[in-house]
Amino acid sequence: MATLINPANGRPIEDVPDTSPEGVAAAVRAAREAFEQWRETTPAERARVMLRFADLVEQDAEELTRLEVEETGKPAPVFRDGELPFGVDNLRFFAGAGRSLDGTGAGVLSSGYTSVLIRRPVGVVGSIAPWNFPFIMGIWKLGPALAAGNAVVIKPAPQTPRSTLRLAELFAKAGAPEGLLQVVTGDAEVGQALVTDPGVDMVSVTGSTATGRAVMRGAVDGLKRVHLELGGKAPALVFADASLEDMAFGVAMGATYNTGQDCTAATRVYIERSRYAEGVEALRDALSRVRPGDPWEEGADIGPLISQAHRDRVHGFVSRASGRVVCGGAPIDGPGFYYAPTLIADADQSSEIVQGEIFGPVLVAVPFDGEDEAVRLANDTPYGLASSIWSTDVSRALRVSHRLDVGVTWINDHLPIASEAPHGGVKGSGFGKDMSQEAVQEYSVTRHLMIKHAAPQARDSFRPA
Repeated sequence: MATLINPANGRPIEDVPDTSPEGVAAAVRAAREAFEQWRETTPAERARVMLRFADLVEQDAEELTRLEVEETGKPAPVFRDGELPFGVDNLRFFAGAGRSLDGTGAGVLSSGYTSVLIRRPVGVVGSIAPWNFPFIMGIWKLGPALAAGNAVVIKPAPQTPRSTLRLAELFAKAGAPEGLLQVVTGDAEVGQALVTDPGVDMVSVTGSTATGRAVMRGAVDGLKRVHLELGGKAPALVFADASLEDMAFGVAMGATYNTGQDCTAATRVYIERSRYAEGVEALRDALSRVRPGDPWEEGADIGPLISQAHRDRVHGFVSRASGRVVCGGAPIDGPGFYYAPTLIADADQSSEIVQGEIFGPVLVAVPFDGEDEAVRLANDTPYGLASSIWSTDVSRALRVSHRLDVGVTWINDHLPIASEAPHGGVKGSGFGKDMSQEAVQEYSVTRHLMIKHAAPQARDSFRPA
């Protein structure tokens, strides 16, 4: 049994029971039965269900906002006016993308035979979603997998299960086969039971790099396909010709959106040495205007961190940091788990504050000299999810972007995403893509159909054609 805590005030919300090992196994069996029906539906039939699902999510905005804000503490307008409509758009995109999951007419590859490549669903997908974006990450797990013809058993994070449970209710109302989408709740033991269940064909996880490693180990014996979207330590490279005002606004927002609890958050800002002091000052001013507040209060830019334990973890990074604290650097007094937007300058590249994923509203500034050093510093962490480049020189921005070991690079901005654009990383940030047509392909397999069309020939001995 997990007691949900409102991070904005530290008060209990309600208790949610953990799913037993037997309950996990039963959920997988039910999903398998529903999959046998769902896999035979046409893409158009699946799309109609997905579109009804999107409509129901849109109509349920008030309830979904309440659940998300209570559990995560993020400002209500951020979710209601941004993340929720974006999630609806994701579902509508996936409904169409599932209809475009075509195989390839490969033609004659061997004399006398016609080959056709077709795509089919994987089967039952075991999904594990994180607590920082429970609604959006739930959509990113469910949308492409279901649109491709799979069944899904999803485990939300124990701190934030209710929006996922609500999505399952809405999906059933949309006309999906009974059992096609199952939700199991609980901690890592429940996740391990899901990953290792022999009825699960594929595992999709968004979480920390440590979680990704544990999931891969659990999936080995079953040789399950694994899709991992893991941690990040996104660098922002600021060249001397950049607009420091635009940079400071964009990087400050990129560092503090969702209180920095975002794997694509701007966490390291490297500023060309000739403008380093100016850049640090501009960032200090921008961060000082980021307003923490009650999530239901209009004007609050960021909410609390997810828990007291996580706030202690973030503050531990800051208190041990090399360099100097320019602003912030401490918890905010009062109810809830709030932390001041923080800027640390002059940190050592090899230090924990630069190398580790803090997952809070903490930005680290370091100077650099020239493109080569900028690229070297940017690539010098175990992660490879996101990055941004700030420069008015388009040629340089493109040149540098090609040298960064990351899944996405923004130029003169940080964080914007679109349903049509793939999201995912390299190195310690995992592999596989969320969103876009590529995400739907992740949840399907290519099959080769080979048809003999040549006229029969008499044979006097057995030999290959």
